[in-house]
Amino acid sequence: MSAADSATQQVHALYTTHHGWLYGWLRRKLGNAADAADLAHDTFVRVMVSRRLPAQLGEEPRALLTHVARGLVIDHWRRQDVERAYLDALAHLPEPEAPSPETRLIIIEALLRIDAMLASLPARTRQVFLLAQLDGLTLHQIAERTNTPVITVRRHIHKALMACMAVA
Repeated sequence: MSAADSATQQVHALYTTHHGWLYGWLRRKLGNAADAADLAHDTFVRVMVSRRLPAQLGEEPRALLTHVARGLVIDHWRRQDVERAYLDALAHLPEPEAPSPETRLIIIEALLRIDAMLASLPARTRQVFLLAQLDGLTLHQIAERTNTPVITVRRHIHKALMACMAVA
């Protein structure tokens, strides 16, 4: 038996042994069978893509499956929150100004990338950047509010802008 055949058999065994349990766990977490099925599938895909064979997962493969699935659930909830906030904002627009469904999806994807980028920033950098971008404060005002030197405020904003450019 080749190494590829062995790996395929191991993944098949992992899937058949643990898929039902993982699907049930996700269904209880999400309260939605369709989302649970999608995330269970995505969990196994992530494990397969990681190239870790089931034999390398140790005696408790469910621990790794739970860890991966939990991250996917958090991403799922974050996406729902971003989508809901955007759609709530759209609800206040007059019908002729509302974007098309295709444009909505493009905007939601962009908002998700921005949300992920902001989440990846250190807390102080994110705070300084949002004070500048959302509240429109100047460098000096941010420095006063955060009790931080202006040069440090400038560095935080520069770091955040570089992160924005990286996801653009």
